[in-house]
Amino acid sequence: MEFDKHLSPDELELARLIITTLGIDINPESIDPEIPIYGDGLGLDSIDILEISMAISKAYGFRLSSDESDNTHIFSSLRNLNVYVQQHRARD
Repeated sequence: MEFDKHLSPDELELARLIITTLGIDINPESIDPEIPIYGDGLGLDSIDILEISMAISKAYGFRLSSDESDNTHIFSSLRNLNVYVQQHRARD
């Protein structure tokens, strides 16, 4: 199955949040939404993930819990993280 390597508008918004939060010098449009964001791929570590979680909580109005049983899957790629964010975000 071929995956779309282009970012959706929501994925691009989330990529920009991650880049701004962490001060990463990368073009958000160049991020492959399927590569891992933790470890290999974007190369983020557990402190980066914590910072991203806090930024997501502030920006999207819900709390990402460190004891969430599915965190490995949620943070496995930008695409998976975006799906989770869109399912749980506070709507205006």
